[in-house]
Amino acid sequence: MVITNGFTYIAFLMFLAGGLLALEKYTKWKVFNVIPPLVWIYVLNMVFCTMGLYNSDGVSAAYGVLKNNLLYAMIFVMLLRCDFRKLARLGGRMIAIFLGCSLTLAIGFLIGYPVFMSALGGGEQTWAAVAALYASWVGGSANMAAMMEALPVDSGAYSCALALDTVCYSVWIALLLFAVRYASKWNKAVKADTSKLDAVAAAANAEVEKDKKKKATSGDWIFLIGLSLLVSALSQMVGGAMATGLDNIGLSMFDTGTCTTVFVTILGLICALSPLGKLPAVEELSNIYLYAVVSLLASTASLTDLVSAPMWVVYGVFILVIHVVLMFVLSKVFHWDLCMVSTASLANIGGSASAPIVATAYNPSFAGIGVLMGVMGTALGNFFGLGMGAILQSVFL
Repeated sequence: MVITNGFTYIAFLMFLAGGLLALEKYTKWKVFNVIPPLVWIYVLNMVFCTMGLYNSDGVSAAYGVLKNNLLYAMIFVMLLRCDFRKLARLGGRMIAIFLGCSLTLAIGFLIGYPVFMSALGGGEQTWAAVAALYASWVGGSANMAAMMEALPVDSGAYSCALALDTVCYSVWIALLLFAVRYASKWNKAVKADTSKLDAVAAAANAEVEKDKKKKATSGDWIFLIGLSLLVSALSQMVGGAMATGLDNIGLSMFDTGTCTTVFVTILGLICALSPLGKLPAVEELSNIYLYAVVSLLASTASLTDLVSAPMWVVYGVFILVIHVVLMFVLSKVFHWDLCMVSTASLANIGGSASAPIVATAYNPSFAGIGVLMGVMGTALGNFFGLGMGAILQSVFL
């Protein structure tokens, strides 16, 4: 069975998400205490995608129209509850955790490469593709594309690296969303200092409590939905123009997606300081957008690439295992909390558009943390990728 109609596709995604949330609310099944609905939404849609349920032109067209439009609308609405003054106090900590993630991923790449080199296709054919993949896992797909121009990347190895990226990213975001429920255990184990992060959440929660005293009217909902969608459209126009301008001066790593994310973030933070930040229904609409965006992302997360490049995927899993172990050690030493670590990890592996999804799973007001880390990755990805290439070429060839 294949869904061929775009509207049916959207209806099914939203019904699945709503059905799982209703089951959690009305049945009190204990399974939701272990695996929250957001993870079920992601995993089930990933399974349906792998089975080919969404494999049609109509579905692809609907996804193409909705994914970015709703993503930027979601970021804007979530930032309306963000106190940037408190967020700014996390600056040094954000940078340290992000660089810690980049470093531990690099160690995973370097330890695993000699182990898997022959299985991947040999050093001469693969070192540049691995360096390009690392650039992507620090920044994003734009950085990986830039490495194609900067390094002699073999086309076959590049295809395998893309398969690794697709499978590992899809599984990794599901695991990070799953881990949200167990953040307290991680934080207790590493004796995490969450005081500054708690201050950001407390400010947002105070606004939510005020909202509960105001009853959102249909007019509030319509205005907020219309505003967020208009901001999304405007941001994409401006982001496209910004990317073109930056490309003309040699900064092609800042693609349209990154520029749009930066613009919508700035706009959201400014509006948060205005009366728009006091609008009721922000929390509810944020959650609706979050479930819609996660459903859309999961509906393209096919695991069929696992078959095309199995040893590359095993290499990717090896890197992630090293990454987790070393990040836990660093978190023990520096008392890093799971929210920041997870957000930094996905900012590295997924980029600026994905990181806010995990951050907001902890609290909608944390969207800005994900965006800032993602933009940092885009800025550093090319340099880190070239450095990885130099090391692989000099040591293993």
